[in-house]
Amino acid sequence: MSPVASRDTLQKAVSQLSADPALLPLVKQYGLPTIIPHENYYQELVESIISQQLSVKAAVAINQRFLALFGGTFPQPAAILSKDIEEYRSVGLSRQKASYIRDLAAKVTDGSVEFSTLDALTNDEITSELTSVKGVGVWTVHMFLIFCMGRLDVLPTGDLGIKNGIKKLYNLSETPTHDEMAMIAVRNHWHPYESVASWYVWRSLDNMPSLEAEGL
Repeated sequence: MSPVASRDTLQKAVSQLSADPALLPLVKQYGLPTIIPHENYYQELVESIISQQLSVKAAVAINQRFLALFGGTFPQPAAILSKDIEEYRSVGLSRQKASYIRDLAAKVTDGSVEFSTLDALTNDEITSELTSVKGVGVWTVHMFLIFCMGRLDVLPTGDLGIKNGIKKLYNLSETPTHDEMAMIAVRNHWHPYESVASWYVWRSLDNMPSLEAEGL
């Protein structure tokens, strides 16, 4: 199974990744990564959909208005399905995002997506299950795996920040492809701590992941 973030596993990751000359200065500068898993899986994914392609400020504002539709508390799937697209549009969600949120709620309701069983699944199995939801792409699942579930062996090759950071750190002439990024990870012995290496790559640009992805 994938290692999950804890103080012990993060310390092991830092020890291993310090052997990579490109990452060592970043390890010294930033110390232990702040990857703190939590189990609010359903809420996390809804909020990820709301946030897509928005500034942090806009996402916060829309999320607050979204919660206001439900009296300020986070809604369960049945409550989300009880409201129509136009009600969601009234608080700033696009028609498309409103349909995505409703699709997630419907899949949770009919059992197509089961958050209670995710911990027992592999990264690939989780990716397959969650990308069945409209509007949830591989990049969104990678961020979910890293920052919600705390999985430490995820290499988000679709993230533009990771691409740019690797290009800079490893003195590449061109932006690396998916395969080139995977080879750099292998060559520098990142496994099973690719998420932690990615955290340092983001830090090298002072650019933690937000909405920079080739496909959400």
